[in-house]
Amino acid sequence: MSTEALDTRVAGQRSGCVRLVLAHVGVVLAAAIFIMPLVYAFFSALKPNTEIFSMPPTLVGSEVRWSNFVDVFTYGPFATYIANSFFVALSGTFVVLVVSTTAGYAFGRLRWRGRDAIFLVFLVTLMVPQEVLVVPMFIVMQWFGWVDTYQSLIFPFAFTAFGTFLMRQFFRGIPFELDEAARVDGAGPLRTFLQIILPLARSAVAVLAVFTFMAFWNSYLWPLITVVDYQSHGTLPIGLATFSGQNGTRWDLQMAAAIISMVPTTIIVIALQKHLVKGIATAGLGGR
Repeated sequence: MSTEALDTRVAGQRSGCVRLVLAHVGVVLAAAIFIMPLVYAFFSALKPNTEIFSMPPTLVGSEVRWSNFVDVFTYGPFATYIANSFFVALSGTFVVLVVSTTAGYAFGRLRWRGRDAIFLVFLVTLMVPQEVLVVPMFIVMQWFGWVDTYQSLIFPFAFTAFGTFLMRQFFRGIPFELDEAARVDGAGPLRTFLQIILPLARSAVAVLAVFTFMAFWNSYLWPLITVVDYQSHGTLPIGLATFSGQNGTRWDLQMAAAIISMVPTTIIVIALQKHLVKGIATAGLGGR
């Protein structure tokens, strides 16, 4: 190798190292910017309530009150709010996964008359904001007698076009030769879906499960409208609002409750990180 070629190669390696370092520095800075509000919220949860908005602002208060995380559960039925949110989020996620995977399989793998037209109409519902639907949905819940029940918190959002679209796009990226091979072996559509197609879509299912769980977990507007007895059927976002009242706001407890509410979703994202990265990278890229 000539000296000129060697110098060019070394220069290219140095340039690549510089770009890699700059990329890592940029990622670290972006992560710091996004994580700083969470850090400030965590330390605010350890301050006395009178020091939350003290000027000049400080990261650490005059004393560290870990008892704020305990007082959250004595201030109101916060444990009930957490249990209700878990029940609603897990039940809603299960129903959405069942409906979206089966509907996505029907739209993406099966051939039937009017399939594409019906799917287009299905997608149009994505353009309708939730605020427009709350009144009709509340009237429907009244017809069913489901106001102030768990059913009203779960089923109105169990049939989402987003989940069906996500699963349809992923299913269409799987080779259709697998269906033909299964058909030759005597497998019907249901058996093909359960034993061949669905196991290959674990990453997409994980993405949909996380997004759906977080949507149910963080939902505030609809539970606020349909729930009457907050003490019995209130969810976590409603519970966070109870720390603000006519006698003032317990910002220290509200910050502590907000930190507690982030723990389940954080654990889920960390546990399913591998599947999330794979599912987001591949879902929606294939299809024919």
